[in-house]
This record gives sequence, structure tokens and C-alpha cells, in this order.
Amino acid sequence: MSGTTTAAAALRRRAAGAGANRWVVLVVLCVSLLLVAVDATVLHVAVPAVTEDLRPGAIELLWIVDVYPLVCASLLILFGTLGDRVGRRRILLLGYTLFGVASGIAALAQDPQVLILARALLGVGGAMIMPATLSILRQVFPDRRERAVAIGLWSAVAAVGAAAGPLLGGFLLEHFWWGSVFLVNIPLMLISLPVGRLVLPESRGSADGPWDVVGALMAAGGLFGMVFGVKRLGGGEPVVNVLTVAPLVVGAALLVLFVRRQRRRAHPLVDLRMFSRPAFSTSVGCIVLAMLALVGLELIAAQYLQLVLGLSPLQTGLRLLPLTFAAMASGLAGARMLRRFGPRRMVCVGFCLTAVSVLLLTAMGAVDNPGLLLLGFVLLGFGLEMTLFGAYESMLSEAPPEQAGGAAAIGETSYQLGAGMGIALLGSVMNAAYAPGLASVRGVPASASAAAGHSLGEAYDVAGRLGGPAGVALRVAARDAFVHGLHVTLFVSAGLLVLGAVMALRLPRVMQCEVGGGVGVPAPRESAEARVSV
Repeated sequence: MSGTTTAAAALRRRAAGAGANRWVVLVVLCVSLLLVAVDATVLHVAVPAVTEDLRPGAIELLWIVDVYPLVCASLLILFGTLGDRVGRRRILLLGYTLFGVASGIAALAQDPQVLILARALLGVGGAMIMPATLSILRQVFPDRRERAVAIGLWSAVAAVGAAAGPLLGGFLLEHFWWGSVFLVNIPLMLISLPVGRLVLPESRGSADGPWDVVGALMAAGGLFGMVFGVKRLGGGEPVVNVLTVAPLVVGAALLVLFVRRQRRRAHPLVDLRMFSRPAFSTSVGCIVLAMLALVGLELIAAQYLQLVLGLSPLQTGLRLLPLTFAAMASGLAGARMLRRFGPRRMVCVGFCLTAVSVLLLTAMGAVDNPGLLLLGFVLLGFGLEMTLFGAYESMLSEAPPEQAGGAAAIGETSYQLGAGMGIALLGSVMNAAYAPGLASVRGVPASASAAAGHSLGEAYDVAGRLGGPAGVALRVAARDAFVHGLHVTLFVSAGLLVLGAVMALRLPRVMQCEVGGGVGVPAPRESAEARVSV
């Protein structure tokens, strides 16, 4: 009897210790996310310095910028499901190692080809890290109420990372060479590796049946083709171009074959039955729609601030900071809002609040209005984070614990695809609304008008070469046409957000919480196959 009591007491102490450590685990996971989020944007400000030093061609420069998100998005499902099989901590630590090594190679690159290879390896490392952080978080916080708090902190860190990338890059470039934007990753990885090995719990899903290598490669190839084609569309490439159409067709065909293969297998790589759950499929759809509506809009807004209002890059970054701070506040308050309002109302209100902010921004014109921009960006950041928080939390909570890696990978992949499609869609809307305004500017040759119709930056260059009254007229017309195109794009974005609000009505009304016993003690709804060890 005393032996049983002693064993039970030891089990309680172990569970309590694990519970106390779960917040330390969250800190390590957030540092991982911060590195990946910063690295996704830090290179943007370093492109001029890289161009001056390495002298890449136009195609090489495009690959230097795009290969990281392209490779990362393509491999999310592969490494997310592999982590479910061989261990999520193992994949995460391997991702740390690869990320650090690739950062060193990128920092010391002496030619464009080496830098492209290093950026590709960084994408592989990012694909290892991103789904692992969310799937480990799912296992470490079996209690949904605590998990909501953890996801709120996780998403707030993601917002900080996205905003900090350009600011950190600008600071480093003022004091060091362009390679320093990569070199800064190495000390953090040298700390994260031993700390992660000590504090992160190993967890894995079901080990039934062999891992579907062919299916994983089909998913990676299909996503690579789709993301590559979508990025070319977003970059303004013609739809009929074979380099745009072929990747899209091949990618779509591979993804269709992947889905058919998973449905036939007794032990699929990704359990597609998750999509039969309304909360899961709706959450994924909401993530795609939110990114579709807003990512392309953010790029257009940055052009507006710099090219129409004449702000410097630093001033533009500072104007966009309220959006980041509002997103952080929304993420930190997300758990409380989710408990109070439930997933349906939270995501729906988030979409509606974001749509209101977008419509408010249609009052932007050729004259600076700081108060309007501040209010619009604050509402935009808060509403967007409400939407993404509620969608991610519902998706992750609805997925079976043994499929946590695959579910996290699906969420991250939908985010990347939505962002790529949004840039392509809203960029096309912007161009369609902008170009006609320059078709017949008095005193401007037709060839100059056609060149100016490509972008506002090019219009300013053409106007500068023309000079005189014709140059001034072209500059004014281009600015007015851009503002008109921005307004049209904002209305399209608002329509997509309203569609998202309607879609969110399929989410559960209330947050159904299960109480788990901490790391190592499964929550009641977890299957016996989900194993967590400390």
C-alpha cells in the first residue's frame, strides 16, 4: 500500500515539475519562431548592398529573395509529418543546426550561387522548425485554456519578428556589412541547441505503418510548383507564360495525386479526415482568406507611404509599427477573448473589424493624414490577429494529438499559399485599376505612358527623364492613378474579409476545454498513441 502511495506521489511530482517547465518550453519555442520570422524579412533591406557586392543577375537576385519562402513552404508538410513519426524535438534540433550552418554560409558567401544555396538551406531549416514549434506546443499544453494563452504569446512573437526583421537589418547595415544580417542567427542557435536539448520534451504521434516517403515527396513537389507559379503571377509575369503555367499545372496534378494516395492508404501521411471536421476545415479556410485579403495589401500600402507620401524607408517602418503593436496586444489578449466570446464570434468579429479598418483606409489620398493611418493600422493589426489567433487555435485543438505535426504543417502551408495568392490577386487588381489612368496624359508619348503603366516607381523614372510640363503631368497622373488603384484594391480586400466573416460562422460557438495533466499526462481526449516524454 505504501509502495503504491509512494509511486503515485512520485508521478504527481513529475507531472507538477513538467507543468512548471512547460512555460520554459514555450520560451524556447518562441525564440525558435522569432528567428524564422525575422529571417523571412531581414534580407529585404539588405538587397541593395547584396546587389552592389555580389553583382547578381536579375534572375539570381530574384532567387536570392524568393528561394527561402519557396523551399520553406514546399517542405512544411514533409517535415511536419516526419516529426510526428521520428520525434518533433529531434526535427526541431536538426532544424536549429541546419539554420545555424546555413546562416554562416550565407554570411560568408562570395558569389550569388552560394548565397542562393544558403538561402535554400535556411528554407529547409525553417520548414523543420515552424511545424515542430506548434506541434510541441500542442503536446506540452493539453489543457485548451492554457494552450490558448501559449498560442497568443506564440503569435505575438511572430508579429514582433515580422516587424523586427527590416528594423534589425537596417541597424546592422548601418554598422556592419550585409552578411551580418545572417551572422546574428548563429549565437542564438548556439544557445538554443543545448537549451532545447535540455528542456524540450520529445513527442511523437502514431507509429503505425511505414512513413509514406513517396507521398511526402509528392506533397513537396506539388507545393513547390504551386508556390513557384503563384509567386510568378504575383511578380507580374504573364499568365500564359510557360514558366508560370507549367509549375501550376504540374503542382496541382501532384497535389491531386497526393490526396488520392492518402485516401487509399491504411496509414496516410496526413489524415484527410481532419478536413471533415467543420472546425478544422473552416479554420484552414479562414487562414487562407485572411492572408489572401491582406498580405498583398500590406505591400501596396508600403509603396503608398514611400512613393505617394514621400516617406523614407525608416519613416515607413515607423508608420507601420502601430499595426505590429496592435497585433501583439491582440495576441496577448487572445486567450481571454476566446474564452469569453468563443471561436465563432472571435474570428467573425476579427474579420469584420479588419474589413472596417480597410474601408476606413479608403479615405487615404495624395495628402498625408497621420491620424487616419494610425487608426486604420491599429484596427487592422488588432482585427487580423484576432482572426488568425482564433483560426490557428481552433485548427490545432481540433486535430488529433498524434497528427499535431501534420496539422501544424497544414496551417503554415495555408498561410504561405494564402499570402502568395493574395500578392498575385491584389497585385493584379491594383495593376488593372492603375494602368488605364496613364493611357492618355497630355503631352506624354504613348511609349512613355505604356512604360509608366507598369508601376508607380517606373512612372516616376519616366517622368524624371521627360522633364518639363509633360514630366510633371505624368508624375501627378501616376500618383492619382495609384491612389485610385489603392482604393479599388481596398474594396476588393474588404469583400474578401466579409466572405471570411461569413465562413467563420461554421466555427464552434463556445471554446470547449478539456483538462490535461501536464506534459507526460495525456488530456482525456488524447489517444493512447500520442506519446510525450520528458
